[in-house]
Amino acid sequence: MFLTGTYECKLDNKGRVLLPGKLKSDLLAGSEGGFYLKRSVFSPCLELWPKAEWDQKLEEINQLNRFVKKNAEFIRRFLAGVRWVDVDNMGRINIPNELIAFANITKNITINGQINILEIWDTNAYEQSVSTTDFNFDDLAEEVMGNKHNQN
Repeated sequence: MFLTGTYECKLDNKGRVLLPGKLKSDLLAGSEGGFYLKRSVFSPCLELWPKAEWDQKLEEINQLNRFVKKNAEFIRRFLAGVRWVDVDNMGRINIPNELIAFANITKNITINGQINILEIWDTNAYEQSVSTTDFNFDDLAEEVMGNKHNQN
């Protein structure tokens, strides 16, 4: 299952987000076991992981030696605030208050597909992130994808 596309949604006063129909059907098709919601590592947004993807990532992380201080610190921070969530009968997910605060989410939300997970952004922060001119996307695309047989 590939999760792509950008969707505009609204957060209600109880912290729930009604998922758009297309996104809901894609998610529910591969949602056995629900989802995990967590803080993003690199951006002021949240990540929604289908359980199967989450389990794969945890298997990878579980290989880290916890007697190496930086590994233990990484695991603690990666898992900080993780919550299991499910899509309710109305097609909504509930975002806990502490995760809403982390991502500075107000009312307008942008959900952005990231192939195997979804990012959940405050819309203003998302627009600022994708429209930034701090770097040249052409150069980034070439560096990341241009020589993909010699990945670093």
